[in-house]
Amino acid sequence: MSEPLSNSEKVRYARHLTLPQVGAKGQEKLKNSSILVVGAGGLGSPSLLYLAAAGIGKIGIIDDDIVEITNLQRQVIHGTSSLGISKVLSAKEKLLDLNPEISITAYNSRINMANALDLINQFDIIIDGTDNFTTRYLINDACEILGKPWIFGSIHQFEGQVSVFNLEKGLNYRDLFPEMPPIDLAPNCAEAGVLGVLPGIIGSIQSTEAIKIILEIGDILSGKLLVFNALNMSSRILKFNGNASRPLVTELSLEAEYCMSNNENNPLEITPLEFKNKKENGWRPFLLDVRRADEELIASISGTNLRIEHSNISDRFSEIPKNVDLVIYCRSGVRSASVQRLLFNSGWEKNAVFNLKGGILSWSDTIDSNVKKY
Repeated sequence: MSEPLSNSEKVRYARHLTLPQVGAKGQEKLKNSSILVVGAGGLGSPSLLYLAAAGIGKIGIIDDDIVEITNLQRQVIHGTSSLGISKVLSAKEKLLDLNPEISITAYNSRINMANALDLINQFDIIIDGTDNFTTRYLINDACEILGKPWIFGSIHQFEGQVSVFNLEKGLNYRDLFPEMPPIDLAPNCAEAGVLGVLPGIIGSIQSTEAIKIILEIGDILSGKLLVFNALNMSSRILKFNGNASRPLVTELSLEAEYCMSNNENNPLEITPLEFKNKKENGWRPFLLDVRRADEELIASISGTNLRIEHSNISDRFSEIPKNVDLVIYCRSGVRSASVQRLLFNSGWEKNAVFNLKGGILSWSDTIDSNVKKY
């Protein structure tokens, strides 16, 4: 049953009520709607702020991360006082201060195969604030099974994208991207960098699309991909068609699709603790840093033998030995995994090249907290 607006809400949303496309009936639709935002980071921050301000009656937030100082350049829902605390709790506090008339549910966990269907089923619309293919395919498949629309957003350096999938069982993510690419082809913000204001723009567009869907107004980005470039302040809309031969998703099977199927393609990983213990027992690997020079100035692992930026590896093969065990690291393990595969395909022994799992971030957490996280 639709709940009418209170007197205080009529005052709060006065600028909406004067819009003929919204009015009191439209604002009641917003009040009686529910949206789940997956991720309380760069994209989730502006989306959540504007959804709360607009009066979405029930908002869910799911994220298992904590607020770090490097987040504050773009994740504007958090502040310095929130450092070290859960992102979902930080976001909830901010949103309820912005609009105490709404309901916020915080899920301090990661969306996964076990909880996706139950969680998504509780909301009308899903907004994707993630930065990886794995989660996007999971959201897509769960939304197709449940008949829920979801709003995709992505950011990379100076460019962002937005699309609406599965609106009224329309085109979805697998129509645009039929197969999941390798993980190392999709570096996140930490690896590739991002202009701080870009997620604000893209996240705001995502919340705009959600509001339009609820109000049933305007032209929705269903079957269309909006591409925005901040460097030249341009945007274009690309239309795409469905794949008639694509089978309907009837169950979640993401892990089987995503996981590399055999050890030959699955790179060797070594944790920082395993690395430390093996070295203490006499192991002497060649330690290769594949980060940028500016990152090396922030933090590095003692005993590093060589630094070559990952994009220049193929030009400097001659400097990388083949007759010793090799351990490669970067900030988080993504770029180093990409370099590892390149070396595998270029003649290095697969049983002698290791990727340091979690990179500098994991090293700081488990071995030496004096090594700065960034």
